[in-house]
Amino acid sequence: MTASLEQLRRCHFAVDLGAARTRVYVKGAGLVVDQPSAAAVNTRSGALIAVGELAERMTGRTPGYIRVVRPVSGGTVVDIEMAQRMLRHLLGDRIRRTLRRRPGLRAAACTPHDADPLAQRAAIETLVGLGARRVELVDTLIAAAVGCGLPVERPEATMIMVCGAATTQVAVLSLGSIVTAERMPVGGDAVDNAIVQHLRHQHELMLPSQSVRPLQLALSGNGLTPHGPESTEIHGRDVATGLARSVKVDTAAVRHAIQTPLTAVLDGIGKVLRGCPPDLVADLADRGIMMVGGSALLPGLDQMLRQATGMPVHIAERPDICAVQGLGAMIEGKIAPLVLDPLAT
Repeated sequence: MTASLEQLRRCHFAVDLGAARTRVYVKGAGLVVDQPSAAAVNTRSGALIAVGELAERMTGRTPGYIRVVRPVSGGTVVDIEMAQRMLRHLLGDRIRRTLRRRPGLRAAACTPHDADPLAQRAAIETLVGLGARRVELVDTLIAAAVGCGLPVERPEATMIMVCGAATTQVAVLSLGSIVTAERMPVGGDAVDNAIVQHLRHQHELMLPSQSVRPLQLALSGNGLTPHGPESTEIHGRDVATGLARSVKVDTAAVRHAIQTPLTAVLDGIGKVLRGCPPDLVADLADRGIMMVGGSALLPGLDQMLRQATGMPVHIAERPDICAVQGLGAMIEGKIAPLVLDPLAT
């Protein structure tokens, strides 16, 4: 963790800028923003038309002069100005006025594990543009572990897996720090894209981009496990004619199609375990893996990890908001650090 708990206690609000959703926690008020990280822009005038849920619903349904943009990719701000404009509208005038009244406004933000200096700088500049005088950065893995209630400050191993839209991060934590971690450029979007490509090549069917998540259509019931339904009906558009069409899809073929992105996740878990001291691995055999992040709710993913690793796998109660809840607990002063006093000689 870049910032200390003492520094975080002085912060007034916390932001989790994700590729899929943006969440803002205000000290004393709780979670005030939980919206998609999307903004609709009029390309003729440069005016911002919509942000959040409304902009998300516009995706794929706009005329040529309206463009839906995503200023965050893989947990990194790629368009600072648009991210600032999006955040201003998501916060609203009332919350912004409340924050501006606080002298020496401080903010906390999540950053992906091993984020490069440019990515860190982009997160800082985004919040400085909102009026923050100082920005403290916290590793997403630490924030998510705190948010789901893992005892990260103890000398015991805890393993957390943050399943995002664009990336998946896995780490083993002990004594409030990361022992070993890996970040894989594979997330829920890659799994969805694998299903979309499978339906396009095998059934010549194009799915609507926003009407329903293709994953939820194709993997109902027990999802990735063989005990799920043998087939499911999918509605989409015929590639050749452009007309609406429905096809029966074999879910076993869909499970095979998404093995490639999920194999990368399993490889990352194996690499993290190989880099751990044996004592910590022994702890993990009992405690297992805690899954957080929006893509942790992928149907049957926890069962697949359980079979592949032989370890217990748990999903947090609210996996999608664990990171911002962890940041909120830190700025509210609810986390007590483990004090290691030097021994007298």
